[in-house]
This record gives sequence, structure tokens and C-alpha cells, in this order.
Amino acid sequence: MARSVAAHREAVQELLSGLGSPHSTEVVPLMAALGRVLAVDVVAPLSLPPFANSQMDGFAVRAADLVFNSDNDGGAELAVVDPVPAGAAPAKLLPGSAAPIMTGAMMPEGADAVVPIEQAVPDVFPLPGVAATVRLPATDPGTFVRDAGSDISAGTVALRSGTTLGPGQLGLLAALGLGSVEVRTPLRVLLVPTGDEVVEPGEALPPGKIYDSNGTLLEAAMAQAGLHVTRAGVSGDDPSALLDLLRSHTGGVDLVVSTGGVSKGAYEVVRQAMDSQPVEFVSVAMQPGGPQGIGTFDDVPFLGFPGNPVSCLVSFEMFLRPALTALLGSPAARITLRAPLAEHLTSPAGKHQVRRGTVLPDGTVRLEGGPGSHLIHALANSNALVQVPEDVTELEAGAEVEVWML
Repeated sequence: MARSVAAHREAVQELLSGLGSPHSTEVVPLMAALGRVLAVDVVAPLSLPPFANSQMDGFAVRAADLVFNSDNDGGAELAVVDPVPAGAAPAKLLPGSAAPIMTGAMMPEGADAVVPIEQAVPDVFPLPGVAATVRLPATDPGTFVRDAGSDISAGTVALRSGTTLGPGQLGLLAALGLGSVEVRTPLRVLLVPTGDEVVEPGEALPPGKIYDSNGTLLEAAMAQAGLHVTRAGVSGDDPSALLDLLRSHTGGVDLVVSTGGVSKGAYEVVRQAMDSQPVEFVSVAMQPGGPQGIGTFDDVPFLGFPGNPVSCLVSFEMFLRPALTALLGSPAARITLRAPLAEHLTSPAGKHQVRRGTVLPDGTVRLEGGPGSHLIHALANSNALVQVPEDVTELEAGAEVEVWML
């Protein structure tokens, strides 16, 4: 009897459970940490902003100098003093004066508000060193002022351990003055495509051969998910050669993933090579990606994915990626949503079907290509995986389905 998608996902998570304990860490420069997972809490060493600064180009003033007056509708004429450019340490602002100030520049001591240049009369800055006055309207204290620490205060936790570091997180660390960060050492995966029919891209293509897309497809998906991938060369259909290849790499990896050779055909090299290993080959009630291998090779967790390109990527998305998310907190779970189908759909009874699709601007999801596991062009033109439960055999256009955004 075929294993359910949920049961196989649970089995993969159980297989990898030993990888869920804290791994080693390393300190890397900020840009090298993109997509990596933070290993420790980061406490802000300073406040952001570190000082009160202007939100606008305008005049830094004492709001008390611009008190509302019924005779003149408020405001006052103030003497213009030296300007405050960004990056300067300004002099104290005396009563009855206004300092031209640039966006982001430090507020002078004594100033508590900024009047935008557009509200000034005249609405231009005087030349530096030229005596001038400016008429400014009444304004409240705090107007257009960014207070020190209004974003984050020194001593508070800026980012929690386990956070995946994207551009926003790295920007925050840079703003806090940190040039490097401690991240978890990524899991090391050995990726082994198999098959006598497979040729590396860039080589001549003899009759009956196909180019290996699985290696590139899965290496890219794994690297994007934060894994460190060692990609072995394509292994042919000789079980002893496959064993030699695996043993030449497994000493330094946490997980082995192969593609191809897991079905019930006559030349299933992965099945043959794993004959003496605690590896189980099962049929999962899923289309594509039904044949799966799972177990250990020389005590290293092993997953055998099918050989068709869509099947191997769907296997990664349905089983390995969610297991890593559950155990390690990274990569982030795929965004899921409900969307109406743009067209009619059929699905085989008793199988969870995963179709490729595109979520359109109107919110509907259009299917890309058919259900075939070889349709890599359809995969390349998709932005979502459409999930069709095993008890569903037909859906009309407009029916809502669960989609995972890629």
C-alpha cells in the first residue's frame, strides 16, 4: 500500500531529527551571511537613531519661539544661524534663532522641532555667512524630529537566534555598526545524480542521452535553502561505482541525496547499491514523485529522489525542505494561500497531485503544462505549486486550491 504524503514527510523529519541539535557556528562578514541563520541573539550596541535628527530639510527651531498669536496667526521672524549639514556636530541653538538643517542631521542642543523649508518665508536657505532672517509658522515640539532610540534602544535584542538573514536583517546589523555576525554552519549535503543516460551540460550529446538537469535544479534549490552542497559527478548504472563515489565523499557530509534509480525497473542503480544498507524504497501516494528511498548509508541519513526533474524538485519541496524548516527553523516555510483555479483540473484517485501553476494578478492560479514529471519548461514558467489532495479527482474552474508560492 502506498504511503501518504504526510506519513513520508514525518518519516523524513524523523530521519533527520539528529540534525536538529545545535550545530557548530562561524563568524562571517555581513554579505557572506545572506540567507544564513543567526546563531546567537544580537543585542543592539547602540540606539537607532543614535542621536535626535531631522526628518526634513528645513529649519531647526525652539518651538517656544513660534508660539501661536491671534494678532499674526502665530509664528515669528527668527535670525538664521550657521547651517547643520548631515554628519556635523552643531552648536547650541540660542533663543530667537533658526538653523538650516538637512535631513538626517543632528538636532542642535536647545532645538526641539523642525520647520520644513517649504513653509519658510523666504522658502530658500540663505547663503552661508550672509546675515538673514526667516519667517516661520507656529509648530509643536517634536515636529519632524526623529528621537534617539525611536527605532531601537541600546541594550535591547535586535535579532533573535534562529533568524534567517535577508537584506533587511543585514541592513539592521550594518546600521548597528556590526561588520560580521555569528551564524550556524550550514548542513552539508552530498548530491548524486545517477543514470547511464545522463550527460553533464556543456558536453556533446550522443544519441539516446539527455543532459543532467537534476543536479543543477536540486543544487540551486538546496543552496537557496541555506545548505552547503557538494555535487558529485553523474554516476552511471554500475552499483559498485556508485558505492565508491558515495564513500569518497560521505566522511564530510550530514546528508546524502541521490536522484534516479529508485523505481522498480531492471536497472535501478540506487536500489541495487543500497541492498546491504538500511534503506527502504517506498511508494508515496503522490504525483509526481511517487518512488522514494529513505534510510542511512554508512550511518549518514540518505534520501533517494526519483530521476525525472519535476519529480526530484517536488520531492525536495514536499519532504526535505519542510523537514529542515521544522527541525532547524530554516529555510522559512513556503508562503501558502488559497486561490481559485483559472481552469478545469483532473487528478488520479488516491494520489496527492502537485501541479505547477502561476498565480496571476487577478488572484487566480493558472496551471502550467500537464501533470507529467518531465515537464521542466512548465516548471520554469511557474511561480507556485498547486496542491490537490488525494481524495480529489476533479475540480472545476473557480474552485479554490492550496498553492505554495515558489
